[in-house]
Amino acid sequence: MADNKNVTFDGIMRDLRAHKYAPIYYLMGDEPYYIDQIANFIEENALKPEERDFNLTVMYGSDVSAAQVADTARRYPMMSDRQVVVVKEAQNLRNTDQIAAYLAKPLASTVLVMCHKNGTIDKRKKLAAAVEKTGVLFESKKIRDRDLLPFIEKFLRERGATIDMKSQQLIADSIGADLSRLTGEMEKLLLSLPADNKQVTPEVVEQQIGVSKDFNSFELRDAIVNRNVFKANQIINYFDSNPKAGSIYSFLPMLFNYFQNLLIAFYCPQRANQEAVAQWLELRSPWAAKDYMTGMRNFSATKVMQIIYKIREIDAKSKGIENPNTAPGELMKELIFFIFH
Repeated sequence: MADNKNVTFDGIMRDLRAHKYAPIYYLMGDEPYYIDQIANFIEENALKPEERDFNLTVMYGSDVSAAQVADTARRYPMMSDRQVVVVKEAQNLRNTDQIAAYLAKPLASTVLVMCHKNGTIDKRKKLAAAVEKTGVLFESKKIRDRDLLPFIEKFLRERGATIDMKSQQLIADSIGADLSRLTGEMEKLLLSLPADNKQVTPEVVEQQIGVSKDFNSFELRDAIVNRNVFKANQIINYFDSNPKAGSIYSFLPMLFNYFQNLLIAFYCPQRANQEAVAQWLELRSPWAAKDYMTGMRNFSATKVMQIIYKIREIDAKSKGIENPNTAPGELMKELIFFIFH
């Protein structure tokens, strides 16, 4: 049984790989990827292939009642040590107190998995308390922007591949934080790599995912950080002519995140020390602070604050607020001009 105050995806998967199963897993939240990963792993590994016909039951919350779920969970396995009951669309179940009543004395031979996507259970319900006491209550949250690059690096490393920072950023900018789509694209990318060279490079990303290795948000940020006016405008003009390659909606969050962190870096007591700045910003390594060291040399703290306000203004205009007709391309150029002047 997990400590539900500290339950994590990695912790759940670690227990499952060690064949430690809880009586119930209530998987909920706005990120379907982790819910699917846990449920699929249990379906594929808790039973031997020859045991599944009689001991794996998949139900849908819109088609069954809570009483039916509880009754199914109370069944004993056939020619197996356990049975697995998976309830998809669990958010559609009504009168879940009957499942809570089952959890008062759950069968040790049943693994009940309830998948509740795009929302969370009402913590005031008896079921929530019963799950927390008896099994695993897991909330699958949308990944934070700052965790997206580490997710990409870890996903590929666990599959025997390496990837540089630029390639990570290219993938993140091109696909975004939809983890199901992101992992699907990375699986395709892995298939394209030769067996003797599992290295993901910008060239590989350009070929397999279709994002330009020279005109992208990563290169735009680099140009801005280093005050390369020509290159920044070249990229902005490319985006304006090729909206699918990049747009104001993709690079505004990236720029906002950078300048927000840059402003925080100015408050570091040892801001001349790259390692201290990395620790201050909670970055993964001193190397990751390099762009912030450059930024503090090329922009004043006052200018950074003004840029942050300008990004917010451009973001509002891009959504039509106090902007009757300025095109996104013109807004991009307006922002870049302001940053450099």
